Amino acid sequence: MATPASFVDDAEKGVVVQEQEAYPMAVSLPSVRSPSSELSMDGSLSTLVASQTTISEKKPTPSRDSSQTIVQVPQPKKQLQKRASRWVRFQLWFNTYRKFFTAVMAFNLTGLGLAIAGVWTYPRDYTGAFVLGNLLMAILMRNELFGRFLYLVVNTLFAKWTPLKFRLGCTSVLQHLGGIHSGCATSGFLWLIFRVATILINHRSNHEAVLVLGILTNILVGISIASAFPWVRNTHHNVFERHHRFMGWLGLLSTWVFVILGDSYDLHTHSWNPDGFHIVKQQDFWFAFGMTVFILIPWFTIREVKVDVEIPSPKVAILRFERGMQQGLLARISRSSIMEYHAFGIISEGVHAKEHYLICGVQGDFTQSLVNDPPAHLWTRQLKFAGVSNTSTLYKRGIRVCTGTGLGAALSTCLQSPDWYLIWIGSDQEKTFGPTISNLIHKNLDPSRVTLWDSKARGGRPDTMKLIKEIYVSWGAEVVFITSNFQGNREMMEGCKAAGIPAFGTLWDF
Repeated sequence: MATPASFVDDAEKGVVVQEQEAYPMAVSLPSVRSPSSELSMDGSLSTLVASQTTISEKKPTPSRDSSQTIVQVPQPKKQLQKRASRWVRFQLWFNTYRKFFTAVMAFNLTGLGLAIAGVWTYPRDYTGAFVLGNLLMAILMRNELFGRFLYLVVNTLFAKWTPLKFRLGCTSVLQHLGGIHSGCATSGFLWLIFRVATILINHRSNHEAVLVLGILTNILVGISIASAFPWVRNTHHNVFERHHRFMGWLGLLSTWVFVILGDSYDLHTHSWNPDGFHIVKQQDFWFAFGMTVFILIPWFTIREVKVDVEIPSPKVAILRFERGMQQGLLARISRSSIMEYHAFGIISEGVHAKEHYLICGVQGDFTQSLVNDPPAHLWTRQLKFAGVSNTSTLYKRGIRVCTGTGLGAALSTCLQSPDWYLIWIGSDQEKTFGPTISNLIHKNLDPSRVTLWDSKARGGRPDTMKLIKEIYVSWGAEVVFITSNFQGNREMMEGCKAAGIPAFGTLWDF
């Protein structure tokens, strides 16, 4: 797996925060914390640490008692970060993404094995349906419109009233749809290899053109899949974008030709019969048609829009666009209409706001260019895609934890809902991220539901798990959403899992 510093321009990732020991601090320890509780603000920083109640105790009902006792946390001994148990780490590793991938692959490999053995003859006669059906499902799982539809249905029907375990399951399924995408794409490629192999074995009955197009389609689809491997995607983002997209488009074009030639050639008479009515009646045609439609839909929504760029520091560019957005959405932006697009979390005060913002941390050539050569216009897809934060409406109360530029994917949830508590850990926050972001936080978030931890001003990171556990109890939260770098995400996810706190973190596919 790639190192954290290599992850480039990922909407659900923050900048790297170096791991440091916890430092002593003076904290307020209210017995219970609620939105109406008082909390002092010092400049751009506010710190809330709830009562030292262990997570195993019963979660209290939030009240309006604001009495506080000031205590001094003793100097902790310097010690190495203790890893979670192997069982906890395995549960986090074998997440819903891998469960989906495993299930899809097992189902398809079983069918493929039966087809190769001759036990199941249907796939031999209609292999194209298995190829294109899998590829269509893979495309559907990454389609913005289909994804927004799924989130809308779940958020509308199941918010707050259904059992917590069910709502957590809904969030997990929506976050890990990529497992179905990867599983179906890989399975479709394997079925395609099987299809070409059968043509090659029976080459006397097939035309050479069908075989050549089959091999070409295999190569193009294979390159598209290989370019999406995590190591390529995370360490060579531009290579991934260009090859996955353009090889995929060429693969789709080749698939169309392959389907039409295959359905037009009569194996019995060894002659061409390009009958349009016959082709339209074949299921291969409609699978290919569906693939084409869902690939094209997002591209019909691209627009070149005006953007104002604020550069509070050499590390960050703040982009401001017109119109407000609902929480939990992410935007794809580019300097060109069809080249690589980069995804960032959207910050907005609501759908009726006049503008929305993107926090772009300098981590690659694209984000560096935003600082060195600020654009006046950028290309974007008007159809935004939903992230895991979009399911925050399912929960009665929650905690949004983020580090560095991860605030971009987290802040809207807390701006638009008084039921969500924000923990933001970063270095020299106000100077690094500027007055725009600082004003959004101070203007919209009551001090009783925000902790801003400036690691530079305080000499290091807090004990994040202690902070999360105590606020989880005092806030009466049902879930924790985490947006951080790889190291921070791993530590917090392992800590929450071991403590029995439902949490969803940054996802690194395989």
